[in-house]
Amino acid sequence: MTDRVRLATAVLVLVASFFARAACALAGIDRNPTPPSRATLLAAEQARIVRFARHYLGIRYSYGGTSPTSGFDCSGFTRFVYAHFGIALPHYSGGQFGIGRRVSRAGLRPGDLVFFDGLGHVGIYVGAGRFIHAPHTGTHVSIDPLAGWYGAEYDGARRLL
Repeated sequence: MTDRVRLATAVLVLVASFFARAACALAGIDRNPTPPSRATLLAAEQARIVRFARHYLGIRYSYGGTSPTSGFDCSGFTRFVYAHFGIALPHYSGGQFGIGRRVSRAGLRPGDLVFFDGLGHVGIYVGAGRFIHAPHTGTHVSIDPLAGWYGAEYDGARRLL
C-alpha cells in the first residue's frame, strides 16, 4: 500500500469513528450503561415468575396434584412454579406461609404468595389486585380478584425473592 492509501484509510477510520460516537450521543445510547439496580432485577424476576405461572392457566385442579400432567392443587401449583426458579417449597400452604418475609396487603408485588382461609389456600399475586391459583375440585388454574370471598378470607402474603 502506498502512503497515500494508508493516510486515506486512517482518515476514513477516524471520520467513521467520530460519526458513530456522534450518532450514539444523539440517540441517547450510553456506551457504558449503569448496571440495573437490585430492585429492577427483582422486579424482572417477579415478572418472569408471573409469566411462567400464566402458562398453566386452564390446567385442571387435582387434589395432591403437582404437575401439569396430573393437575395441580393450590400448594402444588405454587410449589411447581417456584421450583422452576430454584426455590423449594413444601407441598402444604401452611408450610409455605412460614417461608420468606411477611408482606402487607398494600405492599403486594407480582410474584408474592397470597394466603386465604386460615392458611388453607395459596396463590401467586399477579398485580392489579388479582392472583393466579388452582382453586378447588372441578375448576382449573385461573386468575381471580382479591375481592369477595378471597378478600374476606385473606390471611396474608409472603415474598420469597
